[in-house]
Parts: sequence; structure tokens; C-alpha cells
Amino acid sequence: MTASVVTLVLSGGGAKTAAHLGASRALAEAGLAPARYVATSMGAVIAAGLAAGIDHRMLLERLTEVGRRGIVRDRLAPLAGLFAGALLRPRPFRRAVETLVPARRFAELRVPLTVSVVDLDTGELLLYGAGGEDAPLIDVLCASCALPLYFPPVPLAGRRCGDGGLRGVLPLEAAARLAVTENVVAVDVGPGLDAVGGEPVGSPPLVRAHDEAMGTLMAAHTAAQLAAWRGSPERPPLLYVRPGVKRNATFQVERMRRYAEDGYHAARAAIAGALPAAGTDAPLTGTSFGAN
Repeated sequence: MTASVVTLVLSGGGAKTAAHLGASRALAEAGLAPARYVATSMGAVIAAGLAAGIDHRMLLERLTEVGRRGIVRDRLAPLAGLFAGALLRPRPFRRAVETLVPARRFAELRVPLTVSVVDLDTGELLLYGAGGEDAPLIDVLCASCALPLYFPPVPLAGRRCGDGGLRGVLPLEAAARLAVTENVVAVDVGPGLDAVGGEPVGSPPLVRAHDEAMGTLMAAHTAAQLAAWRGSPERPPLLYVRPGVKRNATFQVERMRRYAEDGYHAARAAIAGALPAAGTDAPLTGTSFGAN
């Protein structure tokens, strides 16, 4: 296939973001190279690793190794009643991010990356990296993953910052702000109205209620953002990749290899549906890309 460039938008979704690595593999096989990444939460960590030049296979190995160390398995260990600052300790997670991402500055990345973060005091959507503000890369990635209840806020330039997924677990709003001109591929493993029932995780009732409420709000926001993008003729064509997503899977790190395969097959199917004609080497076109 003739090489073509795209803007690759990667959602949050915890362990499920391993699917982004499979999707990246499918895009590479189809001759689609990211000209930039726009990502949030754990999807931003994956994007940063890829943008730094780590092969998707090697990054998956690092990701599964980090999971085996139990970074998130003991997630309720710090629980100390209603006055606990957060359920997860931030330092082990930061060390995991440092293991996954060799770069320390946005300028060190081979491919431009934009990460969305939320100012927790104002609700403002903040963009860091390409087309946004500058700050230490690891700080920004940790801030973008700092979902309230699970992680404490991360200070960035004096602001209390948290998970970018609060303003869009699939960061299409961020991509729209950047006025991208390339065709856009969005890989979404965040909460969705199509998510099927998963196995209960044994969390305390208040934590489960938080997760259910947050998931519902994020799913509704993603649906609205997709409708807004598809209904705006001035925006680039969008190819939406949605691997099968189950509820209660955010911390199921033992399934990351399976998620990577799910992402690969979902992306291949989406790309095949966008090809101008089966068996040709023609690049993806705006018309076929827009048929989402």
C-alpha cells in the first residue's frame, strides 16, 4: 500500500490501552504512519513510548512486565477511609511510566505528541506538547493519568491537574483544537455505551459506584464528541477503531496481550472497510475514510 500519514488519537482505558499497540501494528502494515499523536491518560503513555521510537512489540513487552510487578494490583492498599488522599500510591506508577517511556522532554520525541490534561480547579482542558504548553514529559503523563479517587492531583505550573479523560476519554476535542489536516484514526478502548458486562472486580461498593458513574459520563461524552466530529464538514475524515470492550477491565493487566490482539484485529477490519477497493494499493481516501 502507498504510504500515507494520519493523526492517531488514542484513548484512555488503563490496561485496555494495550490494544493501541495492536492497532499501531495494523496501521504500520497498512502503510499508515502517524504524523502526530493526540492522546490522554494511559493512552498518552502508550503514545509517548511509540513517539519515542519504541517498537510496538517491545513496548508491549515492557507493558506486560510492568503489569507483572503488581503496580496496580494492590490498588486498595492505601485505603484509609473517606479521608484517604487516593487509592493508589503515585510513586510506583511514576516509576512504571519512566520504564515505559525513555524520553523526558517532548522535544526528544521522534513524532509530535499532544497530551490532554484537566485543571481540576477550573475544569479547563489543557494541552501539553505539540501545539500546547511545555512541561516535563513524565510529569504531564502522570497528570494525564491522575483520575480522581485513584491518584492524587499532579501539579503543573502551579495548577492541580488530573486525568484528561475527565474532558474526553477519547480526546477528539483536543484534536479539533489542533486544526489537524491529516486523516484521523481514533482508537477507543474507553468506557462506551456499547461496553458489555465484565466480571466484578471485588472493589468496595463506594469505589464501584464511582467507577460506574464515571464510566457512564465518559461514555456519553465520547458519543457526543463522535457525533460532533462526524457532523462537522470542516473537520478531517475520521476512521474510528473500537476493539471489543468489557466493563471492569481497567486493571486487568493479565489480559494485556489479549487486548493487543483485539486492537490489531479491530484496526485491520476498520482499515479494510475504508479501502477504496479491495486488493488495490491506493491510499485511503477522504471519502472512504469518512464512511465511519
